[in-house]
Amino acid sequence: MKKVYELEDLDCAHCAAKMQEAVSKIDGVTSVTVNFLSQKMTLEADDDRFDDILKLAIKEIKKVEPDCTVVV
Repeated sequence: MKKVYELEDLDCAHCAAKMQEAVSKIDGVTSVTVNFLSQKMTLEADDDRFDDILKLAIKEIKKVEPDCTVVV
């Protein structure tokens, strides 16, 4: 499954790169792109575990930038 999410309060491109790297290491993630300019995250992961993977991705994003919100 592949979905695109809007990111609110993403402040810098370096943080976006760190988020992308952290989320890509989650088991079950096929691919992830965090685009600073469009303020969007494209997440592709296992269909069966997608909701759980998304929750883990949100936790990783909060670790990098606590003020950033993923619009679900």
